[in-house]
Amino acid sequence: MMKIRKGDEVMVLAGKFRGERAVVEEARPTTEQVILEGLNIAKRHTKQTGSMMQAGIIDKLMPIHVSNVALWCDGHKGPARVHYRDADGVKVRVCHKCGEVL
Repeated sequence: MMKIRKGDEVMVLAGKFRGERAVVEEARPTTEQVILEGLNIAKRHTKQTGSMMQAGIIDKLMPIHVSNVALWCDGHKGPARVHYRDADGVKVRVCHKCGEVL
């Protein structure tokens, strides 16, 4: 189970973009990967397929493993470890450090 969803603000913990903050554009729970907006862009050489896709060198957002990112908490302005709490019959994500609902 992934604790990070589309639209969450995360901080990169490891790799080339360590320390950067970005928004999750796409979450892939089956492979446990996320695609971050504006980070980890690769150049891909493509052939034209039919009349739809343009040939040439395109920029493609590449996925990052979910273990290399942490959810950003605005409560203590840092990366958060996520825990779950039951609030009025609804399961909510909570920051372990400050207790704020994420």
